Amino acid sequence: MHFNPYGGAAAELASALVNADPGSGPEELLRLLREHGYQPLGDLDAAQARELTDWAARLSPVFDAGPGRVDLVNALLADTASKPYVSTHDDRAPHLHFAPEDASTPHRVRAFTAAGLAHAVCDDPSRLGRCARPGCVTAYVDTSRNGRRRYCTTRCANRVHVAGHRRRAGQAR
Repeated sequence: MHFNPYGGAAAELASALVNADPGSGPEELLRLLREHGYQPLGDLDAAQARELTDWAARLSPVFDAGPGRVDLVNALLADTASKPYVSTHDDRAPHLHFAPEDASTPHRVRAFTAAGLAHAVCDDPSRLGRCARPGCVTAYVDTSRNGRRRYCTTRCANRVHVAGHRRRAGQAR
């Protein structure tokens, strides 16, 4: 499946925010934003960091499968509603913006991630999920070709498969 690049990057940023430590400070959140190709306007202060971690808590339920996912995304969109427009800043190709370029970083991140999750839900809601390893609740966006991802990382998948192998080997004795 080919994701809309705007929706895919924004949905992946949403999952990264959900997976971030809720006690993350401004520096950690700035690093996370930059690691995901998001360019914040200046630094974050403690209040803005709290805004982002509170927003992450609101994004989190979208990664749980269920019939209410569309309603959750619509509520996020309603809280961030603005007029979408095409931007060409910084010599970049035309791309969509859902918040003014000069808005605060938390405001822009909220609009970006809500729109990204909306794109993902409209393209294929099964691409948003949580790791299937017992005890792991990591959120992910499945960008695999076949759309069959069940684990957040290869490490989690290997743990499940090794545990299953050991269980079967123990039963065979």
